[in-house]
Amino acid sequence: MAVVLESVATLAVLVFVVTSMLAMGLNLTVSQILGPLRDARRVATALLANFVVVPVIAFVILFVVPLSEPQSVGLVLLATAAGAPFLPVLVQTAKGDVAFGVGLMVLLMVVTVAYVPLVLPLLLPGVQVNPLDIAGSLVVLMLLPLAVGLAVRARYADVAATVQPKMAQTSNTALVLLVVLMLVLNFWNIVGVVGTGLIVALLSLVVLSLVVGYLLGGPTGETKSVVGLGTAQRNISAALVVGAGNFADPDVVVTLLVGALLMLVVLLVAGGEFGKRSVSRLGAGEGTGEEETASLSPAPTED
Repeated sequence: MAVVLESVATLAVLVFVVTSMLAMGLNLTVSQILGPLRDARRVATALLANFVVVPVIAFVILFVVPLSEPQSVGLVLLATAAGAPFLPVLVQTAKGDVAFGVGLMVLLMVVTVAYVPLVLPLLLPGVQVNPLDIAGSLVVLMLLPLAVGLAVRARYADVAATVQPKMAQTSNTALVLLVVLMLVLNFWNIVGVVGTGLIVALLSLVVLSLVVGYLLGGPTGETKSVVGLGTAQRNISAALVVGAGNFADPDVVVTLLVGALLMLVVLLVAGGEFGKRSVSRLGAGEGTGEEETASLSPAPTED
């Protein structure tokens, strides 16, 4: 029975990643992605925060908090994988610059696909990983579906508007199924980490990444919140693809799942607080990002 559930969980990972990337592509245009990224300085600081500072934070945490090897691998995977599809929702909650959030999300995800296969063997010298396998899986499961979705959106807007909600629903269903299966398969392993250094390590990674991203996020609260949330919300999809495909120890995936739950709780609270501050600064109804959110909805209009 356990073997069957593990196979279903593996399938759920694949379905979740592919359909979430398709849904993202079907809901966006190239101009929506590239437009907010014209500020080179803002983009450079976001890349610095996500791909230099956060991995350094992870290694400082590992130096201070003793973890097992699989837990250390999971923490490093989270620290190197950026560009979470959930970011625009967090940015909308924070009443930040939603257009910039979308562009940053896609940029971080694309860079992650190239970055993780290069740096993971260097950051985990005692762990055997195949960079080409990692790169291939990320390209096939993430970039290719995203590109297909963008192409369909650009050429067949009506089709994209019809298919996108179905892909999003399939992605959400696969994610719920995945979480349930992982909880069932690894229940005692997850219970075992409660009150341990792993919780401290993961919380430290999320909070410190949020602070660093916020400080490097630019002159306004709207962009600070975007970079802060984008830096703290790591790419669980990419981490699961690499973790499930390259590491046999279930504690690696357990670490990723616990990290995902902690991120969700911490960043929803942080996003809400950012949103309250934005309203108090600009007045109710101003700077909420509603205009940008509307522009992200698929519609049969010219791109």
